[in-house]
Amino acid sequence: MARRKVSRVTAVPVDLAERRSTRPTKALETFPNPSPGRDYQIQFECPEFTCVCPMTGQPDFAVIRITYVPDRLCVELKSLKLYLWSFRDEGTFHEAVTNRILDDLVEALRPRRAEVVGDFFVRGGIHTVVTARHPDERVG
Repeated sequence: MARRKVSRVTAVPVDLAERRSTRPTKALETFPNPSPGRDYQIQFECPEFTCVCPMTGQPDFAVIRITYVPDRLCVELKSLKLYLWSFRDEGTFHEAVTNRILDDLVEALRPRRAEVVGDFFVRGGIHTVVTARHPDERVG
């Protein structure tokens, strides 16, 4: 006699009318660093970053890599996601948006160190990588 498998999963219908949609925002939310006495590194990678070329209006795609050593505050991930999403329809140069992301993170977090790398997809046969650091390190 074959045994019947008993399911322990209960299907619950989702009421989409009750869901709130998220929207992009320039607000970066923070929370207290759980280990402020230790230097440790936090890394994020956003492989779906988009903005708009201010010259042509065409979309630009990039991988944004953020690395920082927190001091007293850490950035909350959902707010970072919505913050990065806020550039989707914004016309900006690669250099400007990479530096803006770093500036906004430094203002919100006051990290010990931070780096933002904008690794932009090929446009017009040119691959662009922009790196901005805090504290400022002279290149060259």
